[in-house]
Amino acid sequence: MGEIEHAVFQLMKIDNLPPLRSIIKTYGLIAKRSLGQNFLLDLDLTSKIARQAGDLDGYPVIEIGPGPGGLTRALLAQGALVTAIEQDERCLAPLKEISSAYPGKLHIINGDALDFDFAVVLPYNARKPKIVANLPYNVGTQLLLNWLLCESWPPFYKSMTLMFQREVAERIVARPDSYAYGRLGVLCGWQTNAQIVFDVSPQAFIPSPKVTSSLVHIVPKTAPSSCSAQKLGQITKAAFGQRRKMLRQSLKKLGGEILLAKVGIDGTRRAETLDIEEFVALANAL
Repeated sequence: MGEIEHAVFQLMKIDNLPPLRSIIKTYGLIAKRSLGQNFLLDLDLTSKIARQAGDLDGYPVIEIGPGPGGLTRALLAQGALVTAIEQDERCLAPLKEISSAYPGKLHIINGDALDFDFAVVLPYNARKPKIVANLPYNVGTQLLLNWLLCESWPPFYKSMTLMFQREVAERIVARPDSYAYGRLGVLCGWQTNAQIVFDVSPQAFIPSPKVTSSLVHIVPKTAPSSCSAQKLGQITKAAFGQRRKMLRQSLKKLGGEILLAKVGIDGTRRAETLDIEEFVALANAL
C-alpha cells in the first residue's frame, strides 16, 4: 500500500475492526434478493449517513437490517447506543464481533422488523430513539407506513433517517399536483416534515441495484392536524388506489358523493389535486 493509499485508508477507518470487504469474505455473506439486501461498504459514506441524524453521542438509535454492520459501525463511532434488528442469521456473527468492539453499546435482535412492536423497544435512557437505517428495499415502504400510521402521537421515535429507492423518496416528499404525489406524500406530509438529504449511486452498494437511492430525513410534527391515522390511511388507500378515476368513484365504497358533500369537495376532482388538509377533512367526516 502506497503512502497516498494508506492515508486514504486511515481517513476511512473509523475503528479497529477489519474492513467490511474482509468481513463479508470471512463470513461468506452474499446479499439475498429475497431479503432486499444491498450492502453499503464505504465507511466514509455510512459515516456521512449517520451524521444526517444529528447528535448521536449517548443517543439511542434503532437500525433495521444492519447486514455486515457498515452503518452500525458508523453509528457506534459517533457515540450512538444502537439496537440493531436483523432477520438474516448469517449476519449475527459479524454483528457480535462489532458488539465486542463496542461493549455495552450494541444490542442485537434477531427478528423480522415487520413483526416487531417498536413502541416497546426500551431506550437506553430517557430520550426517544432515532431510527437510522439503510432499509431493505422489499419492506422499506411498509415499515414507513407502519411508523406513520400509529395512533399514538407524538410517536415513539424522535426522527427517522432512512435510505429508499429514489422513486420512493420522491413520493415521500411529494406535494399536490406533482407526478409523485400519492398516499405516502399525504401521510408523511400530515404528521412529519420530510426532506431528501442526498442521493447515493448504485455503485455504492453490493450488489449494485438498478436505481439510484436517496437518504430521507423525517421529523415528526409536534401538533399535526387532528385526525384518525386509521381513517386517513383508509381514505388515501381508496383514493389513490384508483387515482385515474374521479373521487366520487374511487371513494364510492366509503360514501362517495355523500362523503365528499360533507366537506364541500367536488366529486369530479381526482386524488392528486387534493391537499393534505382536504384529505384530513375527509378522514374526519368518515
